[in-house]
Amino acid sequence: MKTCEIKGVGKPNCNPVKNLEKILSKIPENDEIQKNADIIKALGDPTRLKIVYLLKHGELCVCEIMAALDKPQPTVSHHLNLLKNSSLLKWRKEGVWIHYKLSNPKLPENLNKLIENP
Repeated sequence: MKTCEIKGVGKPNCNPVKNLEKILSKIPENDEIQKNADIIKALGDPTRLKIVYLLKHGELCVCEIMAALDKPQPTVSHHLNLLKNSSLLKWRKEGVWIHYKLSNPKLPENLNKLIENP
């Protein structure tokens, strides 16, 4: 393996560094990376993942999600807000109830692909 020479102000001068610069120029900007990290964090909780899998089957009212998870309204609302703030859910209000659905209906399928063993 070729080693890099240090020239000038301590910067390495070699082809692998140029290749790395090319790779780095193709990755998303920091704000996009942060957005992706926030989405991954939002999905990193078992209750929120259950909500995603529940909504795979269509729109549900908060009361239906509460019943399915057997959790109180404040807990369910907290999890729904985190998913909503990560742009994973759409919502609409009907009377006193809020109905939620997935922003991307393929999200559960994409999650399954992500965790499949090669």
